[in-house]
Amino acid sequence: MFTQVMKSKFNRRVASVGVSYLLAGCVAHTQQTAGISFPHLQAYGPAIDEPYLIPGLDLNQVNHELLRQQVPFAGPYRPGTIVVDVTEKRLYLVEPGGRAMRYAVGVGREQALNFHGTAIIGRKAEWPSWTPTESMIKRIPRYGAYASGMQGGINNPLGARALYLYRGSQDTHFRLHGTNDPTSIGKAVSSGCIRLFNQDIIDLYNRVPRGAPVFVLQQ
Repeated sequence: MFTQVMKSKFNRRVASVGVSYLLAGCVAHTQQTAGISFPHLQAYGPAIDEPYLIPGLDLNQVNHELLRQQVPFAGPYRPGTIVVDVTEKRLYLVEPGGRAMRYAVGVGREQALNFHGTAIIGRKAEWPSWTPTESMIKRIPRYGAYASGMQGGINNPLGARALYLYRGSQDTHFRLHGTNDPTSIGKAVSSGCIRLFNQDIIDLYNRVPRGAPVFVLQQ
């Protein structure tokens, strides 16, 4: 009984601290980001995603063109399709009525590293673990320290969510995922996977089911 009471008090204290932190973060954003719309303040502020606290973006330091928004979209893709334009460094989730939700992405540092063509979302994971491939370790030797895998978390390169690209039943080893480096979004910096702000990959993750079609265009 004593243990249960103490555990309850501890949980309430953690929740109180977390809420206070978020409120403080929101106040700080409101004070420092004059002219930025409230939806963006809300979408990119700090957020508790158990068991982690995702830091908010400093919207004074982020190009607002990198923030997600609904845009006109024309193309031969049915609603629910993900279209990634590697050159443009943008990902589109096609919606009905000639619209799409647009997200900024980080892509491969070399064109040859980038996935291209068609796939489906074969698997989804929250706070995924990460294991670098042999080719990644060869290119970036320091990744050898994680040859046996790295547990999911704030410092994990895959960030808060991962959507695994499959062709048929085969994992292509390419992913749409979050990041532990928000400054990399909108740039060519990755080992070939498509990365998004953690806030954006969570939004996309919640919108698309397994089996959703993916087109990655490289021109």
